[in-house]
Amino acid sequence: MADGTPLNSLGFAKPPSETRVVVAMSGGVDSSVVAAELAAEGYDVVGVTLQLYDHGAALAKKGACCAGQDIHDARRVAEAMGFPHYVLDYENIFKDAVIDEFADSYLAGATPVPCIRCNERVKFKDLLATARDLNADCMATGHYIQRKMGTGGAELHSAADSARDQSYFLFSTTQEQLDFLRFPLGHLPNKDATRALAQKHGLAVADKPDSQDICFVPNGNYAAVIEKLRPGAAEPGEIVDMDGRVLGHHQGVIHYTIGQRRGLGIGGLADPLYVVKLDVDNRQVIVGPKEALSTRHIPVREINWLGDTPLNSAPQWEVLVKVRSTRPPRPAIIHPNPDGTAMVELLTPEEGVSPGQACVFYDPDSSRIFGGGWIWKG
Repeated sequence: MADGTPLNSLGFAKPPSETRVVVAMSGGVDSSVVAAELAAEGYDVVGVTLQLYDHGAALAKKGACCAGQDIHDARRVAEAMGFPHYVLDYENIFKDAVIDEFADSYLAGATPVPCIRCNERVKFKDLLATARDLNADCMATGHYIQRKMGTGGAELHSAADSARDQSYFLFSTTQEQLDFLRFPLGHLPNKDATRALAQKHGLAVADKPDSQDICFVPNGNYAAVIEKLRPGAAEPGEIVDMDGRVLGHHQGVIHYTIGQRRGLGIGGLADPLYVVKLDVDNRQVIVGPKEALSTRHIPVREINWLGDTPLNSAPQWEVLVKVRSTRPPRPAIIHPNPDGTAMVELLTPEEGVSPGQACVFYDPDSSRIFGGGWIWKG
């Protein structure tokens, strides 16, 4: 801004008409509103939609994204607002980077979060590289999260609307990606405000329902998808207590998750039992009392750290952490290890902490996100 040119709404010292922004368009109302708003402000908008999969049942499924009807919806928004729109076939990339790992980690007894891997390995990697190839100044998405400028550069912050906040799914956004990304919806008070903007622009998707579940898992039936991807995965085995006593039998470890209480098929017990561990090698589902689910120490790896100084620059960090997307942040201490992993110590125990989930770090004193890591068995 040395020449006196004011910054535009995306943070560049030039007119919107000279600022190219690639908008990642899923076909839903959020990304459609981002594209329409930026086009209306006069930006050089290019819409890009990824076709991620094409399996029959999923195409017609309500609440899916990145297939059939959604591509059509994104294209209609681009036509209505008068900007170019491209569809990129990312099926193979998506299968290799997201679906295969989802299947393998589920089979290993973990509870994966493929939406995070999709953001990390597809949307914010390959799609972001495509945006650079298109000579874009930045890439915008419809995620509910905020990017704010701090003393050390761009920072990641929770959305203004805590009910819509997607920080748990975006913890692995790197500093380099954050410098290039923009999230125009993060400051909005609620989803109604987004739909009102869609109505203002006359978008056909204004009343479109939000996407639900995982896009490539029709009707939330994880086990059916795993069996299709990994034939023979649903091998039967024993349900045992923590002392190894056989209490019943199951039709495949993939049908169970840590913390599950219902559907165990072992009634007639005085106290309710919960799944506390999945032993894939021995095909055992291990059950125990609720207190057996409690844990205070969580090993994390593949850490993405967004603090102003390196994670290892201090022996410990006092933060808030989320171990499930639906849970509020809780006080914790991060103890970094020399090898880049860390042990997260919860000040109060949490139940149902599962390998394969993310542990996301929050600043106790602000809305800032310090990144996070993946929970593993240790």
